[in-house]
Amino acid sequence: MAHLLILDALNLIRRIHSVQSKQHPDDAAAQLAATDITMQRAVATILQEAAPTHVIAVFDSDTPGWRKVRYAAYKEGRTAMPETLRQGLHQLQDSLFRLGIDSLVSETDEADDLIATLVKPLVANAHQVTLISTDKGFCQLLDSGLQIRDYFNKRWLDHAFVQQQYGLLPSQLVDFWALTGISGMNIKGVPGVGEKTAQQLLAEYGSLAQLLQADAGNNKKLQLVQQYRDVCLLAQELVRLKEDIPLGFNLKDLRYTPPA
Repeated sequence: MAHLLILDALNLIRRIHSVQSKQHPDDAAAQLAATDITMQRAVATILQEAAPTHVIAVFDSDTPGWRKVRYAAYKEGRTAMPETLRQGLHQLQDSLFRLGIDSLVSETDEADDLIATLVKPLVANAHQVTLISTDKGFCQLLDSGLQIRDYFNKRWLDHAFVQQQYGLLPSQLVDFWALTGISGMNIKGVPGVGEKTAQQLLAEYGSLAQLLQADAGNNKKLQLVQQYRDVCLLAQELVRLKEDIPLGFNLKDLRYTPPA
């Protein structure tokens, strides 16, 4: 059985860089150098703990993807990557390569969709896949068998985490976010429907599809959801990860060989 380790690269790097920028506030070059060293140490620890047979680091590109085309306000207002870090990404990718890790960057697709596409066929064939990320959006993939490790908080984002955090099944998370929206992505949900209400509605009706088909009667919250049907369906589309992107390589291309 293969064990693929996937690094959500910018999720890892930007958090490391944020810390280093505070420690070297007036020296961008020192920030990048410290980020590089800290990243290498973190990845070495991750590799030792995970003991993968295959590994890849997945990066976002600068090119707007399909979500931005579909919804122009997508991620509007999000803090931009520091320019020095952006210019230094090739240096960081070179450091990963020296550790035996190739980088995947697409000019048209977001890292999240690339990761979901990597995960699907492997877990379907009973291989192990571990993702290093703090992004809870990947929890929608947990039912497939994916393992998600939050390196910074030293915890697994697993079924128990989803139940404790949301009171729902991983399969219900896309519909949950379709109702509540995701502020960090500037994805709008139903006005007046917060996390508690969304949880209650999904616990009772099971899915967004059932909510939209149900007889609302005098249920004000259900009436509201149905009133904002188009908003919900757009959010659902944006939140759901694509799993069918042509990648152009095979698992054997990702085999991990530790540096000599």
